[in-house]
Amino acid sequence: MSQLKKIPVVKKELLFPFIIITSLFALWGIANDLTNPMVSAFKKVMPELSNMQASLVQFAFYFGYFFMALPAALFIRKYSYKSGIILGLSLYAIGAFLFYPAAAKETFTFFLISLWVITCGLAFLETTSNPLILALGDKETSTQRLNLAQAFNPIGSLTGMIIAQVFVISALRSDDYTVEAYNALSSDELAAVRENDLGIISVPYIGLGILVLIIMTIIIFTKMPKTAEEDKMSLSESFNKLFANSNYKFGVVAQAFYVGAQIMCWTYIFQYVDNINETLGMELTATYFNVAAMISFLIGRWIGTALMRTINPSKMLMIFGIGGVVCCAGAILLSGMPGLISLVAVSVFMSIMFPTIYGIALKDMGDEAKIGSAGLVMAIVGGALMPVLQGGILDWGGSGFADVKVLGFIPEVNFSFILPLICLAVVAFYGYSTYKKSKA
Repeated sequence: MSQLKKIPVVKKELLFPFIIITSLFALWGIANDLTNPMVSAFKKVMPELSNMQASLVQFAFYFGYFFMALPAALFIRKYSYKSGIILGLSLYAIGAFLFYPAAAKETFTFFLISLWVITCGLAFLETTSNPLILALGDKETSTQRLNLAQAFNPIGSLTGMIIAQVFVISALRSDDYTVEAYNALSSDELAAVRENDLGIISVPYIGLGILVLIIMTIIIFTKMPKTAEEDKMSLSESFNKLFANSNYKFGVVAQAFYVGAQIMCWTYIFQYVDNINETLGMELTATYFNVAAMISFLIGRWIGTALMRTINPSKMLMIFGIGGVVCCAGAILLSGMPGLISLVAVSVFMSIMFPTIYGIALKDMGDEAKIGSAGLVMAIVGGALMPVLQGGILDWGGSGFADVKVLGFIPEVNFSFILPLICLAVVAFYGYSTYKKSKA
């Protein structure tokens, strides 16, 4: 362990390339957390949507990862990391600009297609950037280096949340009406409100598209470092080695469950707060608690990265997984502010999970890491599937959030967080099983 402390996480000669590549982590964080509140936003602008239908925002967004991750891995395997980054940024910008015609058409499906194209681009960026960060230095510090790079992702996420609150949620005219008042509007008035609000939703994405083009231009003219080349193996050999690696296969499963838990906690905190406001007559702003969750996530990531200099990453993953399960239980069983605080606290324990699972699953891999990386990015599909299931629980008794009381006292919105609890229990078990193997 003392030897590990002497190895630099990032060598001086690789610091500048590390910073450039790390900036991409913030860029997809903006997209992720600008989109999370859109489930609630579209439900308000288009009240005809059920909770489950509105959750298709997350399905469209995260399904792009599953669809494009393997093609992205094959692309960078044939060409280069830099080519993959440029293509990913191009798709990101195209999807963002598609929000303009989507708003003009006022069609929910068009918005879903736009989100899907954005994440096809993000799949390229994540499939490329994560293994590239692992390769930029000593293997012994690879997991710690990826945690350091991923620590900048929450900064982008915070930016996305603030943009969503300031430029979208607080500006929606449909949010100014009660359900009864909104339904009482004339057809012309409803059309004007919808046109205004869909235009508001599209503006941040168009601005994001412009930012992406600027960053892409910088990267085009930046010389990327050459990474150590492993002996090339055939595609079939790569798949055979991956399928024979139980540590990797379980890592893909754990990653899917982790991402599902993260997206559910950060998406449905809005409905959780809405239910508290309705039942207790409070006027809480959900975005502020989402920001608090993200700050907690960021602090947890920095602390976790530092602790990994002395604590085995698998052991850390197990401990943080157990902590997440306990906090989810609090969000389910406690009502009002105590439950909400528990839900916010889940983010502290989720903070290290994505890069740690990634690093553990790909540890000691050679050329097959490029295809292995694709499997771990495809696992992000958990963020597409799980929120839809949670939306289905919210629809049990109707469009409200407490139409059904499970066991006579748990509102359905609280009970729906049983899904993240199960997901984080799977992550904790992955940490436990890989820790046992590492000790053996």
